[in-house]
Amino acid sequence: MKRRRVTYRPSKAQGAFGVVVGVVFVLIGLFMVIPVFGPFGILWTLMAVGITAMNAYQAFGKGYAGPQITIEEDEEPRRAPSSPASETHDHVPSTALDAKGRLEQLKELKEAGLLTQEEYDKKRQEILKGL
Repeated sequence: MKRRRVTYRPSKAQGAFGVVVGVVFVLIGLFMVIPVFGPFGILWTLMAVGITAMNAYQAFGKGYAGPQITIEEDEEPRRAPSSPASETHDHVPSTALDAKGRLEQLKELKEAGLLTQEEYDKKRQEILKGL
């Protein structure tokens, strides 16, 4: 099974738009939110400044590479196939197995102490009658 990791970087145009919107939010913070809400207004304005700075870097930064989508596929290590008897299941429907598989499953239940000898014999006879 393959795993995919997708990385996306916004374009310079998206960064420029973010700067414009960010400046608006900084101004709202300075002139409306700080006077009304105090400490929350300071937090609001600082967050708006941070977001605006990030968008400015994306729009105008020389080190910023621009829009990019990277898809990496990692191959997960394959596990060795195991026998059905060694797998753990909450419920294995007996109808999904052939008669041999059902008898083996029945034997495992008996050996695990989940069935009495009487229950084992009765179910074994039912399986054999269905052949």
